[in-house]
Amino acid sequence: MTTTDEAARTGGPSLPRRLWRIASGNVRSALLWPRLQLAFKAGLAAGIAFAIAPFMPGSAADYPYYAPLGALVAMYENVAGSMKQGIQTLAGLAIGVGLAFVLFILGSPTPLTVGVVMAFGVILAGLPKIGAGRDWIPTAALLVLLVGGHDPDQFSFGYLLQMGAGVTVGILVNLLVFPPLHFRAAELSIAELRLALAQQLWDMAKALKESWPPEHEDWSKRSDALEASARSVRLAVEKADASRRANPRRRLHPRDIDQDYRNLRDLERVTFHVQDVTQVLSDVIWAKDTPFVVPDEYAAPLADAMAAVGDVLRAVEEEESPERRAELSAEADDIVKALTARVGSEETATGAPSAVESILLSLHRMLRVVKESADRDQRGSGDEQSIAE
Repeated sequence: MTTTDEAARTGGPSLPRRLWRIASGNVRSALLWPRLQLAFKAGLAAGIAFAIAPFMPGSAADYPYYAPLGALVAMYENVAGSMKQGIQTLAGLAIGVGLAFVLFILGSPTPLTVGVVMAFGVILAGLPKIGAGRDWIPTAALLVLLVGGHDPDQFSFGYLLQMGAGVTVGILVNLLVFPPLHFRAAELSIAELRLALAQQLWDMAKALKESWPPEHEDWSKRSDALEASARSVRLAVEKADASRRANPRRRLHPRDIDQDYRNLRDLERVTFHVQDVTQVLSDVIWAKDTPFVVPDEYAAPLADAMAAVGDVLRAVEEEESPERRAELSAEADDIVKALTARVGSEETATGAPSAVESILLSLHRMLRVVKESADRDQRGSGDEQSIAE
């Protein structure tokens, strides 16, 4: 075991903890800046829309406040979403206006006609693929009936035109003014989860070497937190994927999102196995109705195996050389296989079923995921080199 590995597993400002704090701070900053950027662009789009609203033709110029509303409606956290939301909103408005005109046949607005409009609007809001426009169907119909007054034609024309102009401005501003790419947040989220899984393995390894029941039991309560972290990583990767669609900046900042998805799936598999080990070890230590045990003679070597797998996960994030990562993976695999062979050949003195084999199987599956990922990356690098040649 190297000095770096020992420092990482013991208390104090270990490297994974430092990386964790740095990554956490960067993620928080990355999440804050897009919100400020979106607020700036929303304000800019609303201002531009209101500035051009008085120049709309005919009666549309009498309803200038709907233009900045349209700009705000179309403002979304990514360009593709902005386009989709804007188009869906306009579609919902058009349906609502059409509904109001159909019901104008019934005469002036009355409690009955307003109720009918709202009921049909809610029904039509259930149309498939209407998306963000569903809430605007009854709203547009109600506005035409109540605000349009005795001249619904001019109001409807001005309303739709101003909203359309505002939506167009919002989409253009989102497209041309720093269209966001959320690649960094996805990358940091993946790094966070990988280090969290490594830390969980180290903490459980430490618990195995303590007097039972261990003094430190916080690791036993992290299973749900690890699952929540995996869900957050998936959301971050999906957000990064959505941010590159229809985004002109993607050519200047290329990124292999497919690789992010592959890393995500690998980490989800590892998370499942780490959760399984956490549950098994927690039951062995604290559950009174569990017949399984970890025999004393296997506690230390099992802890070494768990820590070795944690080292493999950490090595992926520290960007060590491929040779060093392969070396750590091979060492961990040898430790797991040797202990598995030992357990299979020896009989435990307690006579109770052993939980060691279950934990070793989970460790073996984690290493297999890491190995498959490394082989896949190596094949990808080889293909890129062949293409370059």
